[in-house]
Amino acid sequence: MDVNQYLEIFLDETKEHLENLNAQILRLEQEPEDVDTINEIFRAAHSMKGMAGTMGYKRMQTLTHDMENVFSEIRNGTMKVSSDLIDTLFQCLDALEEYNNNIQEEANEGTNDNQALISKLNNYLKASGKGEAVPKESAPAEAAVSSAVSDGAEEKWQDIKLGESELSVLQAAKDGGKNIYGLTVFINENCFLKAARAFLVYKAVEESAEIMVSNPSAQDIEDEKFELDFSLIIISDDTLDNILQAVRSVSEIDKALGGVYELPAAQDTEVVEIVETAEQKPEAAGTPQNQAAPAKAADKKGSGKPVVNRTVRVDIEKLDVLMNLVSELIIAKNSLVSASTDERSSNSGFNEQIEYLESVTTNLHESVMKVRMVPIESVVNKFPRMIRDLSKKLDKKMELYMSGEETELDRTVVDEIGDPLMHLLRNAADHGLESAEVRRQKGKPEVGSIFLEAYQDGNNVVIEVRDDGGGIDVEAVKQKAIDREIITQEQSESMSEKDIINLLFHAGFSTSKKITDISGRGVGLDVVKSKIESLSGEVEVKSKMGEGSTWIIRLPLTLAIIQALMVIVGGEKYAISLGSIQTIEDVSPDEIKLVQNREVIHLRGSVIPIIRLSEELDIESSKAPDENLVVVIVKKGENLAGLVVDELMGQQEIVIKSLGKYISKCKIISGATILGDGEVALILDANALI
Repeated sequence: MDVNQYLEIFLDETKEHLENLNAQILRLEQEPEDVDTINEIFRAAHSMKGMAGTMGYKRMQTLTHDMENVFSEIRNGTMKVSSDLIDTLFQCLDALEEYNNNIQEEANEGTNDNQALISKLNNYLKASGKGEAVPKESAPAEAAVSSAVSDGAEEKWQDIKLGESELSVLQAAKDGGKNIYGLTVFINENCFLKAARAFLVYKAVEESAEIMVSNPSAQDIEDEKFELDFSLIIISDDTLDNILQAVRSVSEIDKALGGVYELPAAQDTEVVEIVETAEQKPEAAGTPQNQAAPAKAADKKGSGKPVVNRTVRVDIEKLDVLMNLVSELIIAKNSLVSASTDERSSNSGFNEQIEYLESVTTNLHESVMKVRMVPIESVVNKFPRMIRDLSKKLDKKMELYMSGEETELDRTVVDEIGDPLMHLLRNAADHGLESAEVRRQKGKPEVGSIFLEAYQDGNNVVIEVRDDGGGIDVEAVKQKAIDREIITQEQSESMSEKDIINLLFHAGFSTSKKITDISGRGVGLDVVKSKIESLSGEVEVKSKMGEGSTWIIRLPLTLAIIQALMVIVGGEKYAISLGSIQTIEDVSPDEIKLVQNREVIHLRGSVIPIIRLSEELDIESSKAPDENLVVVIVKKGENLAGLVVDELMGQQEIVIKSLGKYISKCKIISGATILGDGEVALILDANALI
């Protein structure tokens, strides 16, 4: 049994339990007497302990076991919930998250025992009157019994009957200088998963021995067709005490007894020379009913880094819709095949089938998109805990209000937006909200409010982070930018308030007076901007001095398939996302004016700069200078620009293909698509062009 096959499920489920525990412990702090919350916490901790034990992660199991003891005392009413206890429990969750990250990166939990945290938990237990809170991993009292001297009736390994082939293998091993031992292992009667415990014993034994025979057989143990004990005959170079110690270190093992297995006299058995080949291992010599086929511990070298964040849980109804659409697709294909081979079929019939096929593929695309969609809840769930920690660290009173957690986004986008949102929330807590004293003076409530709202707007998802703090001091930002030589005094005088606020996104820019572990290094808002733009989204800021700030992130629902306008520039085909296009204009050359040496057009009361794509893309335009220009007006936030193209081809649904990491430096190209005739067209990023 190779645990690596369950690693991905283990990591996903552990993440879910950790998110759940974070939320429930926060709730417990607010409502210490809520029985439902306490029971939910206990269940999650118990599940995590069982999962970690089954996978063989002992450090993780020990920590969750001690947390479970604490939750048990809270549930029984013998321990009161205090702020210090909540802090300790959150530190435990951080430690568990660290174990989980290590398992994700290295396929092992690391070497940190977190003994200080375990001691803290046990101190709470002692204070509550439960002095016997000993970590589960400590060896049971039976461990003190000498391995060779015990009640013979319990050493059931002595009753195992071996066939000739097994005896000959054992004799050959003994002649080779190896030790042959018998073991009987007793599992605790309250054990939740007997087969999993037996597997962990197998794994512990196989670190230093080879299991020759198991009674009951490995298959029966896997199917839990055994009572509370099983016996093994093993071959090893190690001492019996070391092997028994390894077995006893497995939790929920009551005792392990063992001794030297005495083989019958050598002349009674015919010694067979065992030759190990790739096809046949020595283990294969046993009789089928007694032969152990125990699980080999996962080969550490071959396991590599586990693949995670590649799974999406899907409602079965969505899969049913997909299945139906695929069958429709097959019907459409068959109709087209028969129409193409039937000489009598009219051209209109063929066109009908094409339209039907188009309808099915559009529905199929929408269904696949729904399958890829996940709620952003998984990302935002960790933020209430973060705000609680920041409130203590910054010594400010603050409350986080969240809405729209059920809003769905493409899985690939959801995985990436956690960091930008975290930066914006930390920014609101540190820079946005004032101290309780300042808020009192301004006549505001002492407790500051931070709002995180998500909602769908057309083909975009909008996430807003706002606070009721002091707003952005535009003059302070302007002065800091001049001091840092980001802009000159002359430039600052002609800049609008919005342009000055946008300087906050400049790399390395910070208005903080001092550097702390929360802010002041100037890393944050530039990361937010670059990350959101890499997801084809945009971020804008609105602020009112003394009233607060709002940070608005707009993200596309999907990154895979988009509606695009196909255009031609100098004989080459390009795609522009329809989501960013406002209008298409026919402009005569004499309508183009110059402002600050830049070409602009005056359109319905707005002055719009124009970008000649032939110049940006270094292609010779196929249009004569005196011909009218085709201008595609695109929008980014509140900014408009006109893209000058040679010809329009029309609207088309396109599949975005990544250009790969080698040519990702060209910001104005966001990807490529393959057209119906096999030709490749590049996709222009209107945001980057603006």
